Amino acid sequence: MRTQSILNLLVIDDDQLYAERLVHLLESYYDTINLGFLDDKEELFKALRQSWDALVFGNAYDLSFTDVVGIVQDQDIDLPMICLMDKAVAATTRNEEGLPDIISGTMVKSLSADEEMAVVMSICLQHDNLRSRRELKALKHVISEAEQRANVLIKNSKSAVAYIDQGIHIFANDPYLQLFGFNSLNEVIGVPIIDLIAGGDNVKGFKQFLRQFDKGNRQEVEFKFESLRTDGSTFEAKLQLASATLEGEPVTQVIIQQNTNSSAEVAKRLAAAERKDSLTGIDNRRGFEEQIAIVHQQAQQGLLTAALLYIQLDNVGKISSSLGLQGVDATVKQVAYTLDELITDGYVSRFSDTAFTILVEDKTTQELEKLAEHIVTRIRDMLIEVDKRTISTTVSIGVVKIERNTAEPNILLERAMHAINQIMIETSNHGGTYHLYDPSEHANSDDHALAESLVDAITNNRFELLFQPIYDINHDRSDFFEVYLRLPLADADNTILTPDQFMSVAKTHNLREKIDRWVLINACKKINEVRKTHPEARLMVQLTSASLIDKKLPDVVSQLIKAVGGAAGMLTLQFNEKDVSEHLTVAKNQFTTLNQVSCLMGINNFGSSTRSIEMVSLVKPDMVRLARSYVEGIDAADNLETVKSLIGRTNEVNVDVLMPYIEDAATMSVAWSVGARYLQGYYLEEPSTAIKIAN
Repeated sequence: MRTQSILNLLVIDDDQLYAERLVHLLESYYDTINLGFLDDKEELFKALRQSWDALVFGNAYDLSFTDVVGIVQDQDIDLPMICLMDKAVAATTRNEEGLPDIISGTMVKSLSADEEMAVVMSICLQHDNLRSRRELKALKHVISEAEQRANVLIKNSKSAVAYIDQGIHIFANDPYLQLFGFNSLNEVIGVPIIDLIAGGDNVKGFKQFLRQFDKGNRQEVEFKFESLRTDGSTFEAKLQLASATLEGEPVTQVIIQQNTNSSAEVAKRLAAAERKDSLTGIDNRRGFEEQIAIVHQQAQQGLLTAALLYIQLDNVGKISSSLGLQGVDATVKQVAYTLDELITDGYVSRFSDTAFTILVEDKTTQELEKLAEHIVTRIRDMLIEVDKRTISTTVSIGVVKIERNTAEPNILLERAMHAINQIMIETSNHGGTYHLYDPSEHANSDDHALAESLVDAITNNRFELLFQPIYDINHDRSDFFEVYLRLPLADADNTILTPDQFMSVAKTHNLREKIDRWVLINACKKINEVRKTHPEARLMVQLTSASLIDKKLPDVVSQLIKAVGGAAGMLTLQFNEKDVSEHLTVAKNQFTTLNQVSCLMGINNFGSSTRSIEMVSLVKPDMVRLARSYVEGIDAADNLETVKSLIGRTNEVNVDVLMPYIEDAATMSVAWSVGARYLQGYYLEEPSTAIKIAN
């Protein structure tokens, strides 16, 4: 039966074609197979830093199966290992039933390499067992953590809670001990719970209640009774039971509450009082933190957008020196009253002695700016009476948006305070204005801000595309263009970031696929306009590994090519050699599928590995783009011969070569002689925001 899963398979062998055959056979059982392939000890140590589901060992340069087992065991890795043998050896390692010997349930040591389906079945079975072990381990960890958290909460709870086993106390928290008059935990351990119940009818009823609970009857989980303290006094109480664990063993949890009709209302009032500021009557910092947590969560879920306004009183020191604490308190109260009156559709709180916060939902940038300006004006025009004296004040406001991909609440507060600092710098500490925090202004130094800028660039088309011509020697024309992506920032230096500066953050926030789609769509829109007058114009677009493994990519590309006229060869997709080598099987299938929808395939940074030609022979791209190292110093005789050799071997497998980075006349003078079909570089033409085709 086909499973909907991923297999991470590590093969140690000197025959990659054998590994590819295994992958082909395993495709019937897995949606995705990530193949790791190596044949020496150094590469094994590097590979084991990743997580693998199965290891198949055949032949290696400097490794035996015993070596591999030892290395895996030394690193305490739970990894099923299968050793391949020839038929003669395998026949000698069968058990009495004629079946392959099993070592510790994780290593099949007597499988013949020729029996490929047997190897495939063993991989599947061992992976299933591994998955079960991992799931069991994860569940045990979750249960253990949950129990620990529960026990910590119970110990610190204000409710009276105890654990019983077969009706006997084995644990109780402090409120439980105090409720019944016990001086220590030792006094209650071993005491039957029925000893704390007054009256024969109560005892009889509780025994019946407990028996029903133990039998699994959960319809009635609350028991009302008269409880007995150690000093002989009684009180009306209600008891609730629940299943729990203590140190991994099943127990029954008991929660006891005194029957006070007003207790719930009192608790509610106390909770509300804890969120109120005593001076102003509005919510305090605790109330604000609870509310922003709710708003932030809803924003993360895409249910709303919101904004935080951080409002700082400007001239507190001056008011304090002239009118003392009385003047400061009067100012704070008046500002709080005014803010609460102004904000009818938001949440106002006193964050600190001289700062307030406002949370508002679903407002545009223009609406937020208008609101902040209104607050600034209203507070500035306000007159405050203190001890027959009239004073005034101003406020500075930092405004921060809260959206789907925004940072955590503590970072939002930091940004709001940063906005206040910016106001003080710009106004020479006078304040009296507002500043809207723009993540793009800080994206060059703040990863959170950079991630938000990337989302904004995707949503609002703030990326920039450049196009550099590629000269085709065979046809003597330059209507082939490579696309370059740039991210302009709104900082003081007008910084422009390249993909190597922001793709790591994009990877962390799962944005690479969206960025790739943006580039593809917008580049195709651009070339579509150009092809109306130059129908032979073509594009080459660099994509990330996220698109290399994206099964939806061929459908997207097919639609784009059709939208641009359906011309075969109009679009070339380019992937980095390192990404292709790390996803060799997936890349081979992706390249084939994309070729079938009239898309050409390319490999960037070609020649950076020792197996570049082998890789090209396997995945069959239409062209490759040489790594920079081959172009630098090409005017030296040895380097020139190396480049000619690589290009010659590449052409032998019917793959065209692009020679980039032609930056000067010296490089250009030898570029014609190396055998590359395509030439590119600043010496020929710089990238431009427009697609320029010479007539």
